Amino acid sequence: MDTATVNGIRLEHEIRGTGEPVLLISRLVRYHKRGWGGSTHTPGPVAVADHAADAIALLDHLGIGRTHVAGHSSGAAVAAQMAQDHPDRIVTVALLELSLLSVPSGEAFFAQAAPAFGAYADGDAERAIELFLSLVSGMDGERCRALLEERMPGSVEQAVKDADTFFGIELPALAEWRFSPENAAAIRQPVLSLLGSGTLQLWVEVAEFLRSTVPDIEECVIDDVGHLLHIERPRPVAEALARFLEQHPIAS
Repeated sequence: MDTATVNGIRLEHEIRGTGEPVLLISRLVRYHKRGWGGSTHTPGPVAVADHAADAIALLDHLGIGRTHVAGHSSGAAVAAQMAQDHPDRIVTVALLELSLLSVPSGEAFFAQAAPAFGAYADGDAERAIELFLSLVSGMDGERCRALLEERMPGSVEQAVKDADTFFGIELPALAEWRFSPENAAAIRQPVLSLLGSGTLQLWVEVAEFLRSTVPDIEECVIDDVGHLLHIERPRPVAEALARFLEQHPIAS
């Protein structure tokens, strides 16, 4: 991946294909937020708004004005923040199971994740990542690891290396992030909400929240998958995203 120095940090990124720009926010795709992969690891706290500012600075560095933005989980939180903070730059927003921990089931989710937090506190980062991925994916640890290694070789090893960022910075920032009904209603760009049919109650509730608050929203449910929907079934996710972007070109 290439690197760009913006906001005093180095961000890994990769540009592929031609046509209208789409910024993908996730440590597993084309842009690694600070603290992930080969991007600069800074001490916390790093707020969702900081990541949004980094993403805009990266677009500036690349000479990209208006763009589509798509994010998964915590990356979707950054995408939503970008839409609020820089409405003139963001044309459409695709949210793949936005992680919003203030919904009613957020507290229960943290309780379910307690074994992962415990393993991390005990210094076993590998076990902590395995337990967390198993929880969010709905798979046993072995099957989840096998899927990730098949689709994205090296991703589990990298996730273990980034465990301090995830447990020490990322999750606390998500817990502090506030995305109220008023914030959601202020997003005027077309929004696509993507949801796995077998996902946890947390993301079901988030989808319901988006459906009731975002003015211009479409929803697509991907069958037979959980939170790792874009990894389990990348084709229907990509097809849904492509249809959405075709309906809302930047030129319009």
